[in-house]
Amino acid sequence: MKKLMIVVALFLGIAVVAISFSELETIVLTLKKAHLGYFILAIIVQLIWFITNARMYQSIFHLLGVHEETMTLNRIAAAANFINVVAPTAGVGGIALFASEARRRGHPAGKVTVAAALFLLLDQAAFLVILALGLIVLVRRHDLDAGEISASFLLFCTAVIYAFILYLGYRSEEKLGNLLAKTARFINRIVKSFRKQEYLSETRAHEFAREVSDGFSGLTEKPSSLVRPVLWGIFNKVLLMLILISAFLSFEVPFSTGTIIAGFSIAYLFLIVSPTPSGIGVVEGILPIALTTLNVNWSQAVLITLTYRTVTFWVPFGIGAWAFRSLHTAGEEPSAQAG
Repeated sequence: MKKLMIVVALFLGIAVVAISFSELETIVLTLKKAHLGYFILAIIVQLIWFITNARMYQSIFHLLGVHEETMTLNRIAAAANFINVVAPTAGVGGIALFASEARRRGHPAGKVTVAAALFLLLDQAAFLVILALGLIVLVRRHDLDAGEISASFLLFCTAVIYAFILYLGYRSEEKLGNLLAKTARFINRIVKSFRKQEYLSETRAHEFAREVSDGFSGLTEKPSSLVRPVLWGIFNKVLLMLILISAFLSFEVPFSTGTIIAGFSIAYLFLIVSPTPSGIGVVEGILPIALTTLNVNWSQAVLITLTYRTVTFWVPFGIGAWAFRSLHTAGEEPSAQAG
């Protein structure tokens, strides 16, 4: 709860600072033009996003021979998103929740672990397609700077590392285990100067490698079937861009296709590479600046950003909290082993 309060305070602080530097008169005039209908439309699109997100998970699960209902995956995915915000561990917390739910529901934990890890990789691959278009728009408008280039390169490197680890697990359990154990040993040496206990377990590294290898053992379809979840991932990003469009329409702010693609690309890019969970505080600070460089009035850019983030961050956060709670209601308590 303390972490949550810090996140809320950071979000509100960014909003207050942004608005204080804006022209209050322009903000008031923009708010007078606000259309509640477009805001409601944005929330509806966000709810559809949940379903398509679950369908992406389902397509990956089918690839590994695991069959689960869309609504069940929808709830687990929403809860995993909540976990990744309140306990940010680069997506590991969400993967652990999927593995726990897999054990409770009788699915092989290794397969579900691989499925959740594949989701992170393919979601990044889907966004890289959109990001390429966004960078093209920025280059044509002469707005591409070192910050976007560095963040894009970092994202690409992260995706390559994810892909290499999963590929190594697919090819050889022993090689992946040795690689992860060496990495854990290296990190422990660095952390040793700050704490006496080991930060990462080499034994757990070999166990994770075995889980990944077991997960790939029952691959039921060709690897080319990974195209289907990537397409679902691209569709997810299109829905998020529709929410951004709704934010523009809410305040009667004119826009072009290039503005939407480039603005969304920058927002989602820094959401991924940000050190804060789901880019909280970072996206709120960067997106208004990005929209301003794309010829959007600063005051309008601030309101658009706050509207977009309210729908894409706080709505999923609230639904995720409910989903996580519902997974632990009477009759659905995780087993001791899963816990």
